[in-house]
Amino acid sequence: MDGEHFKYFAFISYSSRDTKWGKRLQRRLESYRMPAALCRSHGWQRRPLRPVFFAPTDIQPGGLSEELQERLKASRNLIVICSPDSAKSDWVGKEIAYFHSLGRTGNIYLFIIYGVPHSGDDRTECFNPVIDRLGIPEILGANINEKVYRSRWMNRERAYVQLVTKLLGIEFDSVWQRHKRRMRQRITAWTAGALLVCCSMAAVWGMSRPVDIAVRLNEALVHNADLPPLEDAVVTVVLDNEIKADTVKSIEECAVFKNVPHHFIGKDVRVKVECDDFVKIDTVLRLLKDNQVNVYRDADVYGNIRFTLWDPYQERPVPDCRVTLNGHPAVSDGDGIVHLTLPLKEQSASYSLAADVPLEDTVFVMPCSASAAVLIKNLY
Repeated sequence: MDGEHFKYFAFISYSSRDTKWGKRLQRRLESYRMPAALCRSHGWQRRPLRPVFFAPTDIQPGGLSEELQERLKASRNLIVICSPDSAKSDWVGKEIAYFHSLGRTGNIYLFIIYGVPHSGDDRTECFNPVIDRLGIPEILGANINEKVYRSRWMNRERAYVQLVTKLLGIEFDSVWQRHKRRMRQRITAWTAGALLVCCSMAAVWGMSRPVDIAVRLNEALVHNADLPPLEDAVVTVVLDNEIKADTVKSIEECAVFKNVPHHFIGKDVRVKVECDDFVKIDTVLRLLKDNQVNVYRDADVYGNIRFTLWDPYQERPVPDCRVTLNGHPAVSDGDGIVHLTLPLKEQSASYSLAADVPLEDTVFVMPCSASAAVLIKNLY
């Protein structure tokens, strides 16, 4: 890092078959951040290895043209990506030879991506033969395949740091220890991020996967065993714009709604219940997997007793006549109408009927219509 000014911090020489490694190395070097303390002591910027010249990002190499020579002259360092392909490349050899001719042999650095240095085998040799022909002193390259760690990724990272410290002329170990700490921090952050993403995906999946919902009916208030049981209740659940319905055959069964989106769990939904003899239910329910809705018997169906006491022979009503239904007394009014209201616990599906006059039928069956009549026998 002498006082001479160069346009480029380094020039990357490579075989066209190693282009992806050239791009990767350029990106890693230009983005590498050095410790702030080292930058202050050396007067560097936080990213001191910029810019790095790599032909595909600037010009298309077509030979060692004057333009390419100018780029080499303007580069402080030469980085050779070493592989069996670059060892066979005439252009890599010419770039090394030209940079050597500039008197900067000490600024040539080797980055080995595969192959074996000085193997003597064309299939594995990764050093270009021009290095030996020019008598360039022995250069130890940063080798991504050096087996220092079990992890290939760690060995690759170590090679990057080796190259960085060689280029900057600083001690390897202090930078490498810091780099490992930063990698651990990144791994921790990546792991936490991955777990967060997995948790988010699991939450999204959990919120979107369908579930089966059960709705049970509970007969609230008084249960009267003398009345017909609940049958064929229609239960409806309104889910946004979708309406689901099921029929409950008896109070012991429950309505089941399949494939309900999970995100409805815990939300308020509209539930309706319709059943003969029971009050219609239209309510809002906080939806769970198992739900219960209270239903109430309509007390008017079997408890609001109304009929006309009628004399079919005289074709007129029978007024002011005492009547009992299951022992409950009543009196017909001036129009012969008998009206009796019983509480739910005293109601029945049919009532035993008696009167001060003889009756054609002594059982009155509920529910009754508004035109119901009870006939008396012939009194004449």
